[in-house]
Amino acid sequence: MGMKKTELEIVALSHSITQTHSYAVVLGEVNGLRRLPIVIGGFEAQAIAVALERMNPSRPLTHDLMKNFMLAFNIELHEVIITDLQEGIFYSKLVCSTTNDTIEIDSRTSDALALAVRFGCPIYTYDNILERAGILMEEDNNKKKSSPSVTSETNPEDDLKKLSLPELQTLLNEILEQEDYIKAISIRDEIKTRKKN
Repeated sequence: MGMKKTELEIVALSHSITQTHSYAVVLGEVNGLRRLPIVIGGFEAQAIAVALERMNPSRPLTHDLMKNFMLAFNIELHEVIITDLQEGIFYSKLVCSTTNDTIEIDSRTSDALALAVRFGCPIYTYDNILERAGILMEEDNNKKKSSPSVTSETNPEDDLKKLSLPELQTLLNEILEQEDYIKAISIRDEIKTRKKN
């Protein structure tokens, strides 16, 4: 049974509205309108956010460590495939290669995505999974989003508006110390907006 592979890209990363303390990463069909929302943990959301936003944590996060480990032994991550969906849980494989071998390794989808972003490798799923779990978007006017949006449902932006630039900068440093990268991104964006205006 030949299953059609569809390439996906990360289009958004956000706090999940449904469950407290969980996040959703939204994957979109590269040349299509279907979206695949996947609930992930906060730790993995951070790991994806850091790499998407090209932030450099002072210490390597777990996924940075995995990448460094793989590169040290000449293992390349070729692609990530979301292979299965059972009872609401997505299963994935890392397709890795050494000089003379290609190996598939089972992975949690959140970890697979955190690594895919670090290696810059493509993300795929099978069409039947998109059929079952995908959401069809309306025709998008601004067709190509340059970079994924990272949003927080709790809307800290409102509180940020009240702070002065120096206060924002101080807060950003504190948040980075706590390694809350998702919040750091919204503070950073607020600072950018201020400096533009």
